[in-house]
Amino acid sequence: MRRAIAVDGPAGAGKSTVSRLLARRLGLMYVDTGAMYRAVALLATERGIAVDDETALAQLCDTLAFGVSEDGERLLVDGRDLTAALRRREVADLASRVSVQPAVRERLVARQRALAGSGGVVMDGRDIGTVVLPDAALKVFLTASAAERARRRARELRDRGEPVDEAALEAEIAARDARDSSRATAPLRAAADAVVLDTTQLTIAQAVDKLEALARAAGVA
Repeated sequence: MRRAIAVDGPAGAGKSTVSRLLARRLGLMYVDTGAMYRAVALLATERGIAVDDETALAQLCDTLAFGVSEDGERLLVDGRDLTAALRRREVADLASRVSVQPAVRERLVARQRALAGSGGVVMDGRDIGTVVLPDAALKVFLTASAAERARRRARELRDRGEPVDEAALEAEIAARDARDSSRATAPLRAAADAVVLDTTQLTIAQAVDKLEALARAAGVA
C-alpha cells in the first residue's frame, strides 16, 4: 500500500502522539488500532462480558461500527467519540488482555484493513507492519526504555489529576510488554523491513521530524 505508514511499538513509546502529528503533517488519515481494542474492553466491561470470554467478545465486535472523525484523527465507535474514557489506566490493561483473544484480533484486523483501504493512512499499533498492513510503504517500530515510558505515562496521568506510583507503573509496563511479546497470536515484534527508532532521548517534535523524513524518502508524502 503506497500511501500506508505502519507504526508499531510497545506501550508508552510515543506511537499515538507521533503518528497523529505525522498524519496531520502529511494530510493522511490517522487510525489508532489500540483504541479499537480499548473500546472493545471498555464496552465489554460495561456489558458484563469477561475479558477472557472469546465467544462473547467476538459477538460484541460484530455489533460495533468503527469509523474516523471528520478531522481524520479520532476513532469513533458507533458514532461516539470515546477518547477520554479509553485513556483510563484500567482500560488500557484490560485491552491488553482482550487483544490476546484470536477471534477478537481476527475481527478487528479486518476492520483496520478496511479503514486503511479508504485512502492514505498512518496506522499505529502492535502488529500493523507484521499482520495488518504487511505491504505498507513504510514500517516503523518505535521503542523507548521501560523507565522512560513509565515517566511519560506518569506525566500523562498526573496531568489528568490521577494519582501515580511510578515504580508500579513501570512494573505494569514491563508485564504488558511480556504479555504482548509472548502471545501466540500476532506477538509484538518489529517487521523484518521496519525502521527501528528509539525515542528515549527524542522530543515529540524530533521523533515526528524523523518519521516525516522517512515517509518522504519512501514516497508516501
